[in-house]
Amino acid sequence: MNPLIGITCSHDWTEPQRLFVNTAYVRAVAAAGGIPILVPYQEEAGLEHILSRIDGLLVTGGVDLDAKYFDQALHPKSGIIDPWRDQLDLFMIRGALARQLPILAICRGCQVLNVACGGSLIQDIESHYQNPLKHRQEAPRWYPTHPVAVAPGSLLADIYGTASLWVNSFHHQALDRIAPGFRVTASAADGVVEAIESTDGRFVLGVQWHPELMIDHDPGVGSLFAHFTAAARER
Repeated sequence: MNPLIGITCSHDWTEPQRLFVNTAYVRAVAAAGGIPILVPYQEEAGLEHILSRIDGLLVTGGVDLDAKYFDQALHPKSGIIDPWRDQLDLFMIRGALARQLPILAICRGCQVLNVACGGSLIQDIESHYQNPLKHRQEAPRWYPTHPVAVAPGSLLADIYGTASLWVNSFHHQALDRIAPGFRVTASAADGVVEAIESTDGRFVLGVQWHPELMIDHDPGVGSLFAHFTAAARER
């Protein structure tokens, strides 16, 4: 059976309001043999029912996470926040972890995964690091613009089969305090955390870049989504 993969949806507050997900996530899951199931914001009872049916969770990118979830006031350079999206992602991540579902969390998703499990964020990279790399690239969205070092022996290293990757980058926030039960498995040269994964051996992986946009240009990305859907199928 092809695994059902829940994909969290973004929310647009402008009228008429929209719930949506970028097509690249759907294509990447389908290409890896998963069945994409879009998960919009709704009452918790509905989300619980979805969690009982899906085999894996993909947490997508999007706007900034409200800093109240890691006990900070909003930074002057904080961007748009969406309370519905925050509630959706936090609930789905915690529910998926409780059910031992495989999780792939991308960009904002990586940040919310860390916070949902007790970690914190740097609210603005340029305000925090003295000489940061350019993490908000101005290039085609599939084009990688900076390298990351991958930790030996990590799930990420096993998937990509390399000690370094070139990635695309669209974020101004980053992971700070790493949540208990997770370890850093990729970093940029400026110190920005680029990936975390669970220390218990389960497929719970967060990456700070956007692999779904690179799937037609980087063979390793296909391996990432294939490993994710395989973990969901084996559950």
